[in-house]
Amino acid sequence: MFNLDLWQEIWGTVRRNVLRTALTGFAVAWGIFMLVVLLAFGRGLHNNVVYQFRDDAVNSIWIRPGQTAKPFAGHQPGRFLQFTNEDFDAIAALPGVEHITARFMVRGNSIVTRGAKTTSFDIRSVHPDHRYLEGTQIIQGRWLDDLDLAERRKVAVIGHAVRNFFFAPDEDPVGQWLTVAGLQFRVVGVFHDEGGEGELNKIFLPITTAQMAFGGANRVHMIMFTVGQASLDESKKLEEQVRQLLSQRHHVDPTDRRALRISNNLEHFSKISTITMMIQLFVWIVGGLTIVAGIVGVSNIMLIAVKERTREIGVRKALGATPRSILSMITQEALVLTAVAGYLGLVAGVGFIEIARHVVPEDVIRNPEVDLRIALTATVLLVIAGTLAGFFPAWRAARINPIEALRDE
Repeated sequence: MFNLDLWQEIWGTVRRNVLRTALTGFAVAWGIFMLVVLLAFGRGLHNNVVYQFRDDAVNSIWIRPGQTAKPFAGHQPGRFLQFTNEDFDAIAALPGVEHITARFMVRGNSIVTRGAKTTSFDIRSVHPDHRYLEGTQIIQGRWLDDLDLAERRKVAVIGHAVRNFFFAPDEDPVGQWLTVAGLQFRVVGVFHDEGGEGELNKIFLPITTAQMAFGGANRVHMIMFTVGQASLDESKKLEEQVRQLLSQRHHVDPTDRRALRISNNLEHFSKISTITMMIQLFVWIVGGLTIVAGIVGVSNIMLIAVKERTREIGVRKALGATPRSILSMITQEALVLTAVAGYLGLVAGVGFIEIARHVVPEDVIRNPEVDLRIALTATVLLVIAGTLAGFFPAWRAARINPIEALRDE
């Protein structure tokens, strides 16, 4: 039942000790505020890591040929390696390889023309599985398929930026023709890519068509594949198998890391994720200790408050106040203090995060956010802990003998 007299007494106590109440409330509010802000920034760091890998499959391994730095089997260092279709087929046959593609780059002539419009775009020739390596999303028409490669068809899939440059908004590009590096290619699809504008300025061709049309023979410039649901250790074993395989095929020292430049995205993602997890753990520790400091502050303040009010408590008990009423008064004072301060800290933290969204660069902290359920749970726990911190001084006060309390100086 609501007791107006009790709440008036609590309010009177707060007004008589404004500075003490303000400092205690600030300690509690600061604890919640820091927890909310630190959790949001930790989440923002994690979001930034995920964003950096948005364009490429996390479970992928990328292989680029390099220049030998060590002599091996009679070969001098300084050789430049060149991958071939046979290398692609050998890697594709390894167990554990899921989606695989190679790239043949059309270099030296990237001019694309349609009618009176001419410009330069990034032209790449790939296998059908390439869409799984870079998260390509078809928004019109279709992607390249195996039949395009088998028949060496002159077809192209263009990025959304390419489509906007050559075609009117209400014009369907599928089935239209573009002149790519001097040859006619029919557009069969338009794609979107989360990688941004740079990724949308690309034109993809069937790799077999490009090799034949642009003098590529059987050469490829890089090979990449996904490892499915493989664990980090399994992906590293597969990476080593690929290294040994290509080292044998190209007569390269397997320990020569400059000759075969292999990048394991799963390993990179795991390392960065571990760092962000450690940061988030640190954030929880710091935020938790800050809240604990606030709880300790409430407990100390309540002990002091009880000590200062010893004579008052003695008078109350002499006039018939029950231990329960004394306990209720002091405990509810702690409850009100922690609840109001915790709520203010929560509101201030959420407001600060909203401001930070528009101030902090996204390449540092991306979309900082905090789970309100976690923040509210932390606030409730703080209120409960603060109430318990006030309970023990209240329990001690309720047991004071009225005569001893009246003698207190």
